[in-house]
Amino acid sequence: MRAPDWLTARPVAHRGLHDIARGVVENMPAAARAAVAGNFAIECDIQLSADGEAMVHHDHELGRLTEGSGYVIEKTAAELKALSFKNTDERMMTLADLCGLVAGRVPLVIEVKSYFNGDRRLVKRMAEVLSSYPGPAVGMSFDPDQVLALRETMPNLTRGIVAQRTYEDGYWEKLTRAQRDSMLHLRHGFQTRPHFVAFWVNQLPAPAPWIARNVFGCPLLAWTVRTPEQRQAAGRYADQMIFEGFTPEA
Repeated sequence: MRAPDWLTARPVAHRGLHDIARGVVENMPAAARAAVAGNFAIECDIQLSADGEAMVHHDHELGRLTEGSGYVIEKTAAELKALSFKNTDERMMTLADLCGLVAGRVPLVIEVKSYFNGDRRLVKRMAEVLSSYPGPAVGMSFDPDQVLALRETMPNLTRGIVAQRTYEDGYWEKLTRAQRDSMLHLRHGFQTRPHFVAFWVNQLPAPAPWIARNVFGCPLLAWTVRTPEQRQAAGRYADQMIFEGFTPEA
């Protein structure tokens, strides 16, 4: 199966078309509505709630952009939907809420967030939601096991791997050395069989995504493009960009 042409036809809005200066917070309904108005595909993140719901939220913990504190996975969907984004009246969405809002008008690029602990309930819930959603969507994750879960649970859904050249920064300290090594160089590719790769723009070019793109025909998305220099790199080394902080003309 090939990745759909729409995946690279237009830039993808990172966590929706958000602008904190205008009170539009990432992953909130207004960011999705703005992306629809601009005809941009929406990259979004989903997290698992305590009762197995797929919530549209990037951080494992609350408090950076929302009211409340604690971990998303410790709270029920109802509790999470009761929390507002800071300085707004908008509330956290479920994936089903987002699908209802978008209604197929633009594609969804759904990143499955993971604790790298083998828990596949989030992919299961994602499959349930998308089974009745007619709009265009793809799934992806940093976690190879979640990509494998996408392959096994939704074999007809286009899937991708989110990757970078190294995993030595503080964000990845929670993983074991074996886990980090397993993610290097897309070495899991023959098992996960991604249809596309989303790669950190600051670490392009790199051999693994070059091989995936030029040998195996996997479209390459560059994330997250914010500056003119990053846009230039994305245009040179990738097929499309996942962007934020500006509105592309094309």
